[in-house]
Amino acid sequence: MAQSDRLEKITCSICLDLLKVPVTIPCGHSYCMNCIKVFWDGDDQRRINSCPQCREQFIRRPVLKKNTMLAELVEDLKTTGLQAAAADHCYAGPEDVACDVCTGRKRIAVKSCLSCPASYCNDHLQPHYDVPGLKKHKLVDPTMKLQENICSRHDEVMKIFCRTDQQCICYLCTMDEHKGHETVPAAAERTEKQKELQERRQQIQQRIQDQEKDVKLLQQEVEAINGSADKAVEDNEKIFTDLIHHIQKRSSDVKQQIRSQQETEVSRVKELQKKLEQEITELKRKEAELEKLLNTEDHNQFLQNYPSLSALSESTHSSSINIRPLRYFEDVTAAVSELREKLEDILRDTGTNISQAVTELDVLLSEPEPNPVTRAEFLKYFREITLDPNTAHKYLALSETNRKVTRLEEEVDEEDEEAKEEFNFNHPDRFTDYKQVLSRESLTGRCYWEVKWRGEGGIGVTVSYKNMRRAGELDECEFESYDKNWSLICDSDSYTFYDNKVETLVPGPVSSKIGVYLDHRAGILSFYSISETMTLLHRVQTTFTKPLYAGVYVYYGTSAEFVKLK
Repeated sequence: MAQSDRLEKITCSICLDLLKVPVTIPCGHSYCMNCIKVFWDGDDQRRINSCPQCREQFIRRPVLKKNTMLAELVEDLKTTGLQAAAADHCYAGPEDVACDVCTGRKRIAVKSCLSCPASYCNDHLQPHYDVPGLKKHKLVDPTMKLQENICSRHDEVMKIFCRTDQQCICYLCTMDEHKGHETVPAAAERTEKQKELQERRQQIQQRIQDQEKDVKLLQQEVEAINGSADKAVEDNEKIFTDLIHHIQKRSSDVKQQIRSQQETEVSRVKELQKKLEQEITELKRKEAELEKLLNTEDHNQFLQNYPSLSALSESTHSSSINIRPLRYFEDVTAAVSELREKLEDILRDTGTNISQAVTELDVLLSEPEPNPVTRAEFLKYFREITLDPNTAHKYLALSETNRKVTRLEEEVDEEDEEAKEEFNFNHPDRFTDYKQVLSRESLTGRCYWEVKWRGEGGIGVTVSYKNMRRAGELDECEFESYDKNWSLICDSDSYTFYDNKVETLVPGPVSSKIGVYLDHRAGILSFYSISETMTLLHRVQTTFTKPLYAGVYVYYGTSAEFVKLK
């Protein structure tokens, strides 16, 4: 076997050097122990252990042990024929760049000259380091593509770049088909393009840094979500456990009260029962004496005993006994059933709010506001709004579905029996002086709703915190003046926006339908005029600290309706 063949068999295909601490993996290929470890450590990120040559994959990383026989062979070759093998190894193979100057068997080139153009081994490259004229030539790593630098038409090195045609040319081309074109030295064009690439690289690096920051932020967001969810679960379990404990305690108290009252009542009844039984015994005794007297044949004996037996004392208990209908503790059961119904109503309402709060949880970076031209984008966030009758002024009448509100000519009569059944006139949530009403639903997350109106008076479409005052003519009671309220006043020919008592005239096409978009977390509140398309009327950018409520102020001769999607 030739020395070069032996050398190839004991060369690591990773480091391309003689094997150091050789190891053989299950597929039969051998490598330096450290080389294959480093290779697998790099692939370990993809959880793949494979052979660099045949690509056979191993489910588990093979255990590496020194191949003693191969190690001895390496040592033998080092001492006996390494120099000859190394000399043989310096000649170019099929995949190597060969020296263009060598005759016969060509050696491997160590540099290529773009100016000559040719490739040189170490010996033939020396003139480029010694001859003054050759020192200026451009040397690069060996390449087989030197011919691509030669003009196919003029057989000259292409050192010019034509910016007009965006291609490399030779100097003769500038006098021929590229005459009159914008040309520069290829080196100058490279320098300029290099600057552009450097700028792009910096931009890419900056984007990488920015996105890595975003990844870290999102990771922090994930951790915050998990932490918040774990705490919420823990807190809610404690709250519901306490609630169950209170209900169980109350159940135990009621049970104890019932049993105590049961014992008292049973004791009272049994005591009365005992007295009656004693009286019955006494009456039976007297009845027996009367019967005996009645059967006495001796007239004198009968008349002598009659006075002591004829008088019958009146019962002292029968008149005090009042047998009630068989209800006893049914009233307690009715009271507990009423409590259960109230709790079910509370749990149903609050459960809806809790579910809504969970499903509307907004944890990622805020999405951009939908395209204002397409209503369909907004409808993904559509919320059906119903009005709270307990907040409506007495001049306002709500529909059966509580979606439509109409301004009346006169307020609802508080003495009207039918109205009394429908309205709780003294409810603390009712607006007493301003003709306005708020929604039942609280609004968080991303929401969108629409309000249609008709009439000659106009309406005020509003978004507000719930804790505004309701009674009186104070600023704190009016949508337009309350500092935690945002209102768009719509009439037949104009819009006016009120924010913290500041009035702003709003241009835009007048429409009988207004759309409202809310991104609670991002602090965005937008009002749109809706016709064939959607036109942005006014946008607010602020910080919302509490859930919001939709509302409407209705002027004389006007009605407003919150849209329900079909």
